[in-house]
Amino acid sequence: MQSTRYKTFSRFNSMNQTWNNPCFAFSGKLLLLKKETDTFHIPTLDEVIKTFGKPSWKQEMAEKNGRYIFMLSYPTDQQNTDVWQWTDLRSSFYLIPQESYLTAGRCSEIIYWNEHSLYCPHCGTRTRQQETIMKKCPSCGYEIYPPIATAIIVLIHKGEEVLLVRAHNFRGDFYGLVAGFLEPGETLEQCVRREVIEETGLEIENIRYFGSQPWPFPCGLMVGFEADYKHGEIKLQQEELADARFFNRHNLPPIPKKMSIARHLIDHWLNQYETDLSD
Repeated sequence: MQSTRYKTFSRFNSMNQTWNNPCFAFSGKLLLLKKETDTFHIPTLDEVIKTFGKPSWKQEMAEKNGRYIFMLSYPTDQQNTDVWQWTDLRSSFYLIPQESYLTAGRCSEIIYWNEHSLYCPHCGTRTRQQETIMKKCPSCGYEIYPPIATAIIVLIHKGEEVLLVRAHNFRGDFYGLVAGFLEPGETLEQCVRREVIEETGLEIENIRYFGSQPWPFPCGLMVGFEADYKHGEIKLQQEELADARFFNRHNLPPIPKKMSIARHLIDHWLNQYETDLSD
C-alpha cells in the first residue's frame, strides 16, 4: 500500500505556509547547502527560489510529522559562492545533521528515479506521475516505482581477527568488507554465503543479521551481517579484490569512513572486544 506521506498534493503554486520549509535542491549529483559562519544547513524553499529562480523539476513530500519538504532540480552549471555551496552527497554527511543527510539521500533517490523513468519500459509512452514515488503509463497502465538495489555486506570473525578486503572499486586506499548484490531467487543469507565464497574462497557459518542502511548512490539498501569463519584458504576473485586478509585490532589497516555500515560493523566489533576485556 502506498504510504500517505508520499502522496502528491497540488501545493506548489499555493504554498502560503510552506515557503520556510526545508528545500533539498540538487544540481546533478550535488546538494545545495547554505553556509552561515562556519556551519552548513539545508536552506528554505523561499531562500532557494529567490536566489536560483525556477527549477527544472520540483516535487513536494510530506514527512512523518506532517511537515512538507521540497525537492528541486537545477541545471548542472551552478557555481559556488561564499554563501551557497553545491556539495556531493557523501561529503554532506560530515556537514549537516544526520536527519538532514538521510532526507537528502531519500530526495536524491527520488530525483534519480524521476530522471530515469520518463518513458514506459513496456511500450515507450511518456509516463505520468501519479504520486511522489509512483508513475503510470497512460497507454498500457504500467506502474513504475523507484527500484531499490539490495546488497549484503558481512563482517567475518576468526577468533580475535576479522576479514578485511580491498576492492578495486573502493574510493580510496582502505580496507572494507565483503559485499555484493542480491540476485533473483536468493535469500539474504544465501547471498552472504555466495559472495564470500566467490570473492575469497572461504566458507562461513553462524550468519546473523546486524542492521541495514539506505545507500543513495544512486538507489541502494545495504543489509549488514556478521558471520564466523568455518574453513578454507583465501583465494581472491581477481576481478573484484586487490587484497583480503584477517586483521586483529592491533594491526588494522585504513578502514572506511564513519558514514558507512561497513564502519559501523567494524566499530561494533572493536567496541564489543573492549567490553569483553573489561568484564
